[in-house]
Amino acid sequence: MKQIARHIFRDTLAAIDIPAALARRLDRSGSCIHVAKGSCDLRDFREIVAIAFGKAAFAMAEGLNAILAPDFSFDGILAVPAAPRELPGWKTFISGHPVPNEASFAAGRAILDRLALCDQHTLIFFLLSGGGSSLVEQPLDPAVTLEDFQQLHSTLVTCGAPIQEINAIRKHLSATKGGRLAAAAPRSMKLSFGVSDVPEGHESALGSGPTLPDPTTIADAERVAREYELLPRMQQTFRTRFEQRTLQETPKEGDPAFARAHFELLLGTHELTHAAHHASEAAGFSCLCDNSADHWPIAKAADHLLAQLDHLKKMNPGRPVAVIADGEVSSPVTGNGIGGRNSAFVLACAPKIAGRKITVLSAGTDGIDGNSPAAGAIADGETMSRARAANLDPDDFFRRSDAYTFFERLGDAIVTGPTGNNLRDLRILLAS
Repeated sequence: MKQIARHIFRDTLAAIDIPAALARRLDRSGSCIHVAKGSCDLRDFREIVAIAFGKAAFAMAEGLNAILAPDFSFDGILAVPAAPRELPGWKTFISGHPVPNEASFAAGRAILDRLALCDQHTLIFFLLSGGGSSLVEQPLDPAVTLEDFQQLHSTLVTCGAPIQEINAIRKHLSATKGGRLAAAAPRSMKLSFGVSDVPEGHESALGSGPTLPDPTTIADAERVAREYELLPRMQQTFRTRFEQRTLQETPKEGDPAFARAHFELLLGTHELTHAAHHASEAAGFSCLCDNSADHWPIAKAADHLLAQLDHLKKMNPGRPVAVIADGEVSSPVTGNGIGGRNSAFVLACAPKIAGRKITVLSAGTDGIDGNSPAAGAIADGETMSRARAANLDPDDFFRRSDAYTFFERLGDAIVTGPTGNNLRDLRILLAS
């Protein structure tokens, strides 16, 4: 079943094709593209600008090139963690993730400078995906340095807060988040398309919502800083803004900057779980999708999903069954090991499925799990006995946040390399 689970994961990744999804959504005919419930004539604009950033930005940029070329040229800025080749029409920045680097700052400056030149005769495509929060960065306060932001990002991603709360902090300290890119070109037509790694209904958390009205407030940012005791871990430049209560509010619903702004979800939870459901059924499994454990602590999420698997098995005697879940589980970093929330989730499941005909796979659709070189991991009923034979103590690896090393030694790390996509994490639980 481990091999079957790997195949289901691989087939799911193959089904969520970004350029094809963008081509379907824009459905260009001549000079017209489809936007929301209407259409847009590209000839109505003096210039076209394209801004793409995130882990899936390269594939999105490729898709836009295929749609517009050769009839319509544009001025493009692309910020990605890696680029397999140069793309015509795009100035490319190889930016940092999960911590911003010099290219992240340079990309943020280039984007803001370009948007400042846009007017009511400019059409701007924003192609957004997860990871964008660190790939494009510029401070609101010019006194803030790259090193300050690097420390802030490291603090936020290891504090155990869910992404929405992390973003409440980011948005109120950055010039590129929380609707501020829309505000940087207030009169232009702005079309944003997202490949989402955030829950449905929370699209303003995608890349920290650079082109959407921000539902978070200064009060939210201050509350998160208190609850997770972040101020002592912040650089003085940021800590002073919180202590003196001088944070700047983000643009909200009704701001004129959003009058000509449209956002559409290109790929998200629905497309991911539908593809995984289809792949599971094609492999012969009765399948259930359950996304209710999103942001739950790892142990609670593991117990819930395994209970769902047991219930599904009882309802389908004699048939193999599968439970599919997406989203993120809460996995605070407690050691200096190698791994992420996906391998940690599988490690938490391993003792619970020992001796049983159950397989659990959890992996990131971007091919990256935390600070490891893997996408995630896989375990089955024999994992614990194999670990004992290899003198591996799962509790010790869990305490040290070293789940990747545990599974790498067993040959059960899921290694894909960067996939060029970035939807939510995917968990596949199988029982025969």
